[in-house]
Order: sequence, then C-alpha cells, then structure tokens
Amino acid sequence: MTIAEWDLADTGHRMFRKGNDLRVRVLELPEARDGGHVLIFGELTDGCLVRIHSRCLYGDALQADDCDCGPALDKAMDLIQAAGSGILIYLEQEGRGAGLVNKARGLRTSQRDGVDTFRSYQSLGLEPDSRSYDHAAVALERLGLRSVRLMTNNPDKVRAVRAAGIKVTVRSLHTRPRSPRALELREAQRLSGHLHPTADARFAELWLFLRSGWFALRRRVHGHYLARKPRHSPPI
Repeated sequence: MTIAEWDLADTGHRMFRKGNDLRVRVLELPEARDGGHVLIFGELTDGCLVRIHSRCLYGDALQADDCDCGPALDKAMDLIQAAGSGILIYLEQEGRGAGLVNKARGLRTSQRDGVDTFRSYQSLGLEPDSRSYDHAAVALERLGLRSVRLMTNNPDKVRAVRAAGIKVTVRSLHTRPRSPRALELREAQRLSGHLHPTADARFAELWLFLRSGWFALRRRVHGHYLARKPRHSPPI
C-alpha cells in the first residue's frame, strides 16, 4: 500500500498553532494494541522530521510536571512547524502500554515505596514497558518514506523504524525537567537505555542523594519525637 492508496485528500485541513497556519492530514492506525493516528503536516518529503509519541494524558493534556511527555511533544511540534513539514504519530500507549488505571497504580506504588515506575510496574506484575513501534514504522514505510529525522531519545523507536527499511537520522529531543519527579523518571529512563544528557544523570544522582538523606532525617526526627512523647495512662 502506498501513499496514493491511503487517499489523504479527504482529511486535509488547516490548523492554527502558536501564530502559524499548518496544513495537516490524518490517517488512522486501527490496531487493537499500539494503534493510534498519523498526522502529516505540510508536504511529505524524504528526510522529514518524525515524532512517534505515546499518549500521556497527564503530561500532554493536563500539563503535569512529573514527566517530560508534554514538553517533548510541544518541542517536536515547534520543530515541525519551523521546518514547515513533518509527521507526528500519536499512539494510544498510555502508561508505557499498561493503560491509565495501571499507570495510576504504578504511580501510587512508586510514591509509596520510593521506587521508580519501572520497578513499581514489576512489583505489580506488569511489564515495565510493553509498547511496540512496529505499526508506526510500517506506516512510515507505506507513506513511501526512505529516510527520516526521528525526534526521540528512545532507541527502541530507532530500531523499529530501521527494521522497516528506512534510514534514520536521530534527532535527540532534550527538554529541561520541570520537577524532581520528572528528573527521577528521566534517570530511570537513562538506566533503561534512553539517550539523555550526562548532565541530567549528575543532577539526578545529586537529587536522589539529597532525597534519600531527607527521608532518612525525617524518619530519625519522627522516631525521636515518638520516643520522647509522653504516654498517657488510660483513665481508671
């Protein structure tokens, strides 16, 4: 199937974003798992910018500061807009494929036990990351693309697109963490193989050291308080 057979014309429209007008066409990826939509901005050309993005309700829509999903999507769209063309593949992979409810369970466990969400998922019997990018890669291949500039820090996305026979130039997509939790998540991602700056790793190590020291101090003070707190005898 080629781009002509996908018949993009009937979805073409204009979108106004940050003061600029963008032409956009939409295709559906109707997969029960790892499906979503392909948004094509401007004219398709080899070597265009591509962002494969997993849905994150908290980061994308609610603008939570606990992850970099929202800022990464925003930066990718800024780059596509500046270039005048590009592709956004938006996949329904909430919670790294676990779904929103399991994501919430993982976050609760993570915050309660002081572990990252990769480990909290495992403790709940979930895969730390169950996403696949094969359908997204096939979509790019069916659009007739032979090369792309892939905006990502995730090597799994790079491998999937290259496996589809497409030449990939990696365009790292770095944003500044907006909270300590976002920094902790970034460090967990880096340890799992994501491409993040070493400076982030140093800041994460410092933050985790200070955080562990703070919790240790808080437990010590709380224990000292309980030891000194007078015990009242029950009334006779």
